[in-house]
Amino acid sequence: MQKKLSYSKKDLLKIAEGNVFGQENGKLPKPPMLMIDRILKITEEGGKYGKGSILAELNINPKNWFFDCHFKGDPVMPGCLGLDGFWQLLGFFLSWAGGTGRGRALGVKELKFKGQVRPYHNKITYKIDIKKVMKKPVFMVWGDAALSVKDKVIYFAKDLQVGLFENLTWDFGADPALDTF
Repeated sequence: MQKKLSYSKKDLLKIAEGNVFGQENGKLPKPPMLMIDRILKITEEGGKYGKGSILAELNINPKNWFFDCHFKGDPVMPGCLGLDGFWQLLGFFLSWAGGTGRGRALGVKELKFKGQVRPYHNKITYKIDIKKVMKKPVFMVWGDAALSVKDKVIYFAKDLQVGLFENLTWDFGADPALDTF
């Protein structure tokens, strides 16, 4: 698949399988942890800081797995899933921009929730402004993000950070001594 400016759910699922950027490089999580249904626009220019931006959406279905358990009689999408959606998109950005290695979320400086995602909402919209991209010694990206429901911003995140790492190993032998951290 060539580098595009927008991606469908079908495209995102191919990326989750490792069929686009390669098995050893950044992949999106597979459902149900994939928190993106489509990327409407992704660029390496523009945005608030002139370094790129991402606009993406997730459809909300009352049958989404998290509504059954969070919370009984008071269903709400966990805020951490929206935060993970931000990190997923930033990791995607790094691989899309040519970065190699496996993606890992590294942090967020500031996060605020001013609303909630409920089963009756149709979709959420992610908007991310890329602040900084570093290519050496590892690929890293920083960004500010907002999550909206019905054109109302309800989550704000500043200085989200994601990196791609070449030497991450999966410890199939369950030996903690082999962990890279």
